[in-house]
Amino acid sequence: MYQEDFEEIRPFHDSEINAVLNGLAKNPFFSQVLHLYFPPSSHQDIIKLLSNTHSSFDFQTSFMLKMIKVILDSTSNGLSSNGIENLSPSVPYLFISNHRDIILDSAILQKILHENNFPTSEIAFGSNLMDVPLISEIGRANKMFIVKRGGNPRDILKNSTVLSAYIRYALLEKKISVWIAQRNGRTKDGNDKTEIALLKMLNLSGDKSVSQNVEELNVVPISMSYEFETCDVEKVKELYYSQNEKYEKRPGEDTTSVIKGVKQNKGKIHLAFGKPLTPKIIDTFSKDSNADFFKDMGIFLDKEIASNYKLWPNNYIAYDLLEDNHTFNDKYSETEKADFVTYLERSIKCIEGNTDDIRKLFLKLYANPIKNNL
Repeated sequence: MYQEDFEEIRPFHDSEINAVLNGLAKNPFFSQVLHLYFPPSSHQDIIKLLSNTHSSFDFQTSFMLKMIKVILDSTSNGLSSNGIENLSPSVPYLFISNHRDIILDSAILQKILHENNFPTSEIAFGSNLMDVPLISEIGRANKMFIVKRGGNPRDILKNSTVLSAYIRYALLEKKISVWIAQRNGRTKDGNDKTEIALLKMLNLSGDKSVSQNVEELNVVPISMSYEFETCDVEKVKELYYSQNEKYEKRPGEDTTSVIKGVKQNKGKIHLAFGKPLTPKIIDTFSKDSNADFFKDMGIFLDKEIASNYKLWPNNYIAYDLLEDNHTFNDKYSETEKADFVTYLERSIKCIEGNTDDIRKLFLKLYANPIKNNL
């Protein structure tokens, strides 16, 4: 597959960055972003800096990483990570991550990579989020490439084939790491499960055996965990309403979720790098058929993500409330429990419907990581 096949989905080239950023500085919505995250006295300096920025790396280090720091400083109680010591800065990896927040999951990864002297990665980003020009421009300048969503079966196969080829091209020829979510859209129930369709998509561009195709991608599972789940009310609302009828998102709903996820209090945050899929691990996957191979691969990724997921007091409290027992009462204090119950009751009041059913779904969102971990 030739590079022109990637034109509609690729990130901006460095040669395009300066013109994009100069246009960005004149966008009135970008002015709102500046007012949201930076003091007014710094706005002209930032605009001047962007007008002299000529690469994605410079854009990330001079603006995006600073903005991520401001967001985390103002909406979290700290970020921690582990597992990067098992990786090498010279190896391009395919990071397959659980998906809890539209923007922050991948943004936090970039921060941790940069702080540990690793190159930042490219980022898979759904086309449904690229409808807003400002998000599209910032995203593609920030090494994001587009995952085209929807269409008829023929379109889906074509888009999947191009996407698969681009990811392999980025890893093997550009020698740059890639982040992609384990599923289409964020988990709404706290149950992190890898979609087998994603793994099959990755294989579409390989011309070797399925095990060799996977081996050359250097897959690393990632576990993202937030003490307070971002957009928890919205996730439970969507899950509750979709039980009886197909949930149709309102125009702009994804953009609203992006903004709320960024602004909402997240408590503590942890990112864990799991075990890389080494040839030895890949060799344990079934050889009976490709379908069985990908099933085993999905199980491995799910186990790694679940076992490395950082469990907070909120998770243990939700589990005990859901099961109506005190299994994990040594994991939290009575004050922490009272605070979570207050947060729970305040949150579910925002959703119209059967209160008991909504409460159960809300608790499951926080309790399911415990069940998966067990």
